[in-house]
Amino acid sequence: MTDAQLSVVVVDDHPLFRRGVVEMINDSDTMHVIAEYDNAQSLLANLSSTYPDILLLDMQMPGESGLSVLKQIRQQDDKLKIIIITACSDQDKLVDALRYGANGYLQKDTPPDEILSQIYSAMNGSVAINPGAVASLASHIRDKPEAEVTHTSEALTHMTDRERETLFYIVKGLNNKLIARELGISDGTVKVYVKNLLRKLNLHSRLELAAWAHKNLPDDLLNKDG
Repeated sequence: MTDAQLSVVVVDDHPLFRRGVVEMINDSDTMHVIAEYDNAQSLLANLSSTYPDILLLDMQMPGESGLSVLKQIRQQDDKLKIIIITACSDQDKLVDALRYGANGYLQKDTPPDEILSQIYSAMNGSVAINPGAVASLASHIRDKPEAEVTHTSEALTHMTDRERETLFYIVKGLNNKLIARELGISDGTVKVYVKNLLRKLNLHSRLELAAWAHKNLPDDLLNKDG
């Protein structure tokens, strides 16, 4: 393992799947697995001593679920990159995982090359997620009671020009650092704009923001020069 390689911890109770993921990562030139566990308790007991760049966490395990572990970690640590890996296509679990602070949510049948690519997306500040999940989130937003969703006209009325520009770049998949570079402002200011957008739209994640924009806004309103 070299200094340039990303360190990864894999947690999954299915030995064949876990072994395949570990071998896939170790066969790459850019990542290396530093620990693997088959249950949540072992992970939580050893996380401080085997702290990785990124954690791949199974959603469904005996005992504690991946969501439960995610919530516990996030109570103490908001820096660790965590990607949920699941065989479940439950829309509510996807939304919950992002709401509780997951940096990604991947299906177990995701092609190996895409898993590696998505890990890097998460490390660079984007959300690691299968392409079909944006449509799933859009459906989730559409199915919310009207009282829980901010209407497009109201949202645009209360959205500043800078917030609209930030939304444009979120839809393009840029992380806060890249958005800050495009707008000539600090990362901290971008974070404020993102928080304002989430509050004004009554949403919980950047991906929900992108889904909301794709569903509600015409192309000309997503044009930063418009």
